[in-house]
Amino acid sequence: MSKTCIRVLADPIQIKECKESLNRLDDQLDQTTQIFNLSGNAARLKILFLLHKEGEMCPCDLSDILDISVGGVSQHLRKLKDGKLVKDKKVGQTVFYSLVDENIQVIKPFLKSLLDNHKKESVS
Repeated sequence: MSKTCIRVLADPIQIKECKESLNRLDDQLDQTTQIFNLSGNAARLKILFLLHKEGEMCPCDLSDILDISVGGVSQHLRKLKDGKLVKDKKVGQTVFYSLVDENIQVIKPFLKSLLDNHKKESVS
């Protein structure tokens, strides 16, 4: 059975104010959507967690930990870098990746919660 809206009167002021609120937040909502889209992939979320936990890592270490080819890890890192969630730094011939803290604020509490749970389980 399909439900339909049976409102008697619309509140034009509420509708207008809500539309204006969304318009003001448009850029921020787009950025948040992008972050959720990028972190919605299990491998990329694991990479974000590991970078949050360790500070910085190279693709080879991530590959060994995640059991994904270095090429696969590099593709995920490229998407995260293009989305401005991670940055890279070359040291000699090795590239290290780390989080762009100001761009992951929306998921940082989640990453912190995962890390806190991980630490609790390690102690048990």
